Amino acid sequence: METKLIKTGTFVDNQEILGIELTNTHGTYVKIYNYGAIINKFVIKTKDGRQQDIVLGFDDFEHYLNEDYLANYPYFGAVIGRYANRIKNARFTIDGEVHQLSQSKGPDCLHGGDHGFDKKVWQVLSTIDPSLTLEYVSPDGEEHFPGNLTVQLTFKLTDDNELILDFKAVTDEPTAVNLTHHGYFNLSPNGGNVGSHLHHMPASHYLEQDDNYTVTGRLIPVEDTQYDFLAEKPFARDWDPAEGYDQSFVLDGPAGELVLASETRSKESGLKLSVYTTAPVAHLYTAKYVDVKDGKGGQHYGPFSAFCVETQYHPNAINIPSFPSTVLRPGDTYKMTTIYKIEEL
Repeated sequence: METKLIKTGTFVDNQEILGIELTNTHGTYVKIYNYGAIINKFVIKTKDGRQQDIVLGFDDFEHYLNEDYLANYPYFGAVIGRYANRIKNARFTIDGEVHQLSQSKGPDCLHGGDHGFDKKVWQVLSTIDPSLTLEYVSPDGEEHFPGNLTVQLTFKLTDDNELILDFKAVTDEPTAVNLTHHGYFNLSPNGGNVGSHLHHMPASHYLEQDDNYTVTGRLIPVEDTQYDFLAEKPFARDWDPAEGYDQSFVLDGPAGELVLASETRSKESGLKLSVYTTAPVAHLYTAKYVDVKDGKGGQHYGPFSAFCVETQYHPNAINIPSFPSTVLRPGDTYKMTTIYKIEEL
């Protein structure tokens, strides 16, 4: 087991960007940048000695700063904060005080605003084989969120090919917090469209969204809809081929306990990705809007070239009292764990 720091030679806001590789005893390894806490590589060493990278990204760090990439920005592999998904009208009220955020997606606030945690340099707190702890301190008023928020994220790679993400956050003023990781996965050995991937999600309800993909507060049963993944099926079986999936699901397991969020497998590679989380919601996105040139090995990533399982609290919950609260108060600690487990079938 090993943890290795790699200098990129690139500086952002006068801070050096580092790549940190975590390797387990099987030769599986993960590469993480301290910019955006981006998971750049998740390379599985299979039983026959083959290596397969299961996440989308770039061969070098500089591409994450490329203007063309940022113009059609998909948040490849980054941590999202302070608030995942959309906040209606980019506005919320805590204790009678209205907070107007950046309107980063039409009238709404998406993924924390114009410059969320995905575009911040995180400090490397510790590297203990094979784990990494990063910290970001978000100042009061950043993207118009109240309070100084300190976030710590620990990545740990186990010998069971589990990548564990442990989030913790504290604040000095009441604020809104909903963190997630925005990894783009493709389990096929040669990439391409993920429509043939087989997917299972133990979620009996999904969350209604308006025309801007913002959650309204209504829960809808998945039964007899395209959103029913209670039994495994290919992504493409029921999807609209022009739309794919971009939907939040409420998981059936007990809230706050580590439960299965999804299982996805590829017959081509024989790999299965299981996602476990303590969060109550998983947002499934099949990359409809992705159009990225110069990906790894010169690949052009197009629509439906990956899937995301973004574990989080209910989107827009800060404006929907019937949803679990996403208000963090001084003296309390935000905690959330997500595990990505890879198995070879």
